[in-house]
Amino acid sequence: MNKLETLLRETEIILADGAMGTMLFTAGLQQGEPPQLWNIEHPERVAAVHHQYLEAGSKLLLTNTFSANLFRMASHDSKTSIAEINRTGAKILIDAIEAAGGNALAAGDIGPSGQVMAPYGELAFEEAKAGFIEQVEALISAGVDVIWIETMSDLEEVRAAFQATREISMEIPIITTLTFDTQGRTMMGVSPEQAVNTLTSLGASAVGGNCGRGPDEIISVIEKMHAISPDTVLVAKANAGIPKIVAGKTVYEADPTTMADYALQVRAAGAQIIGACCGSTPAHIKAMSEALASHQNDGYHPSLP
Repeated sequence: MNKLETLLRETEIILADGAMGTMLFTAGLQQGEPPQLWNIEHPERVAAVHHQYLEAGSKLLLTNTFSANLFRMASHDSKTSIAEINRTGAKILIDAIEAAGGNALAAGDIGPSGQVMAPYGELAFEEAKAGFIEQVEALISAGVDVIWIETMSDLEEVRAAFQATREISMEIPIITTLTFDTQGRTMMGVSPEQAVNTLTSLGASAVGGNCGRGPDEIISVIEKMHAISPDTVLVAKANAGIPKIVAGKTVYEADPTTMADYALQVRAAGAQIIGACCGSTPAHIKAMSEALASHQNDGYHPSLP
């Protein structure tokens, strides 16, 4: 039994973390600056974000490696290797977890390539898979507990990242989340029902939605996934509402109280791994943690794997 399965058996709900980019912008990251390079340039600031989420109650945290793949890094003039960025990002998180008592899991974060897969675009499947392998290998060699493939819209790109992971490790659990931001579907037209069926058939340990247009959208996604696949471990990681530009800055509308209510609703809909995405902070996660703890004996009780 791996660490994710053990944690799912020990607790009804696993609280994930919130946004990394939002917190790094607060710490001084500038628009256009690659967040993943802060693993090398400002590791103490990245570690500080992890520590804050751990203090807020997170038990499953993502490395600061969302864009640290071959495709995204090609657009930046960086002399640091992809492997070093990912290994360092994993080490920062693992060290933070150990410093906090070692009672949380480190997930190696893999985001999309930023390109369009064939036949709609020019990125071939084998090229996509090869582009993810270096990132996956570095994260796994550094000791992450889980690979987390997120913010995807194309099932073929998920499959490419999934196969890249399995070429490196047949054992490590894989969590996959898509973004359903186009009338309840992903940008490439994937429905929640199609996503959960396809990704569970691949062998994903947990499936769900992240980012998107806020809590209401994610709640609907989880309801649809749970209705068709009630035994699947489902993941909800919603944005803190819809962003607005205020005085030249991006501001998200959902406050901690709103996100606490979302946590309860998405739990009732069937999610077992609950966190937040863009615009969220440790204050949001703390409010969610407190709400879930105070209602732990209410409502829906998912079956354990």
